[in-house]
Amino acid sequence: MDGGIILNYLVQVINMVRKKIGPDKWKHFFVGIPMGIVLQAFSWFLFPRQIVLQTIIAFILAIAITYGFELYSKFTGKGHYEINDAVAGTIGGILGMSLILMIEVNMLR
Repeated sequence: MDGGIILNYLVQVINMVRKKIGPDKWKHFFVGIPMGIVLQAFSWFLFPRQIVLQTIIAFILAIAITYGFELYSKFTGKGHYEINDAVAGTIGGILGMSLILMIEVNMLR
């Protein structure tokens, strides 16, 4: 299969996904990235050489923080409660966590 055809298809899929996801979800996604970076880096500092434990702790904290903000919006009436905002933030957090994990794995070699 031609590489240009595959690349064109991937660009079309990305554009379709970008149009279907609301702009506020992208904001939550991009805020989740540095959150994931900080959480994974801090858990790396607390638990050196225990990659699985670090990742589990950072992941649980990312979910708790993003969902906690949504619960805060729901109970205080400040903002708009929407579970998909927490999902978008968590996905961004996973991306941020993976960036730190790649650095850590390369340093452990």
